Amino acid sequence: MKKLMVVYGLLIVSFLVYVVMYRMDEGRSAAWEDGGLRGSIGENYVMVTFQSGMEYWKNILKGFEDGGDALGVSVEYRGATQYDVKEQIMVLEQVIAKKPAGIALSAIDSSALTATINKAVDAGIPVVLFDADAQGSKAYSFLATNNYNAGAAAADKMAQLLGREGEVGIITQSGQQNHADRTSGFKEAIAHRYPAMKVVAVKEGKGDAILWRDAVLEMMEEHPDLRGIFATEASGGAGAADAVIAAGRKGELRIIGFDTNKETLDRISDGTVSATIAQGTWNMGYWSLQFLFHLHHGLTVPAPTLGNDVAPLPPRVDTGITIVTRENVDDFYAK
Repeated sequence: MKKLMVVYGLLIVSFLVYVVMYRMDEGRSAAWEDGGLRGSIGENYVMVTFQSGMEYWKNILKGFEDGGDALGVSVEYRGATQYDVKEQIMVLEQVIAKKPAGIALSAIDSSALTATINKAVDAGIPVVLFDADAQGSKAYSFLATNNYNAGAAAADKMAQLLGREGEVGIITQSGQQNHADRTSGFKEAIAHRYPAMKVVAVKEGKGDAILWRDAVLEMMEEHPDLRGIFATEASGGAGAADAVIAAGRKGELRIIGFDTNKETLDRISDGTVSATIAQGTWNMGYWSLQFLFHLHHGLTVPAPTLGNDVAPLPPRVDTGITIVTRENVDDFYAK
């Protein structure tokens, strides 16, 4: 009798497993109706950033929207208006309350957003991060520039511009892992590859072009032999250029910026900024949407998940960089 009960128990468990797997397969097949990977207009995916007015987000959002168009789903953009972690948390909480199909997030702070990200994932809302990570959170993937390598590439370009010698400085933004990685990559490449060069100062810009300008002016005053400046954020190249012009040192200091906002491109065109690092921003938005769609429909699983018959989602994706100079700057203006 006991053996019979065990057999019945195993049959019941097997049936329940079958039902669960069948329902998962139903969700997957629904996304493949009519011979193509398609969702529904009722599926809403949300991109959340900070400093929502920044030009930098436009190409990422374009990629996100293009991904939504390709899959037949709705997308929405929400952002904190200021460089304010509390405001971004509030915006993210509001988005979670609407229970979207997925959230793509650029985290203003690498640790402060963790609890709210985890809240979304625990509520069954897939989250992927782009551009700025939140290490230790439950987000499924991070799509971004390899920022350490980008910083090292900026150091190599600076060395080329300066003949591999001279004092250089960095203007950066604290609290974000991407800026920390760019700074580390630049500093370590200079230290290990170019013994006649030295990073003499690292100052804070706080995402504001005026503060960037003031930081560069201060740096030039403290280090009169300064020959180059690396700015790790989109406002930095233009802010550094303003400082160099105000100090009457245009042509003396080499500036390498980050990103391709119009102000930076204009300063490359007129020769005030020597170069900038262009990120694969469209890729960040497009593939964030694709990853969220696949997670929502059970077409992929997080990389650590074993024993599943669907492809694992990559935990990190390098979206690439290009070095923009006067020779190729025209290719990066918005068409």
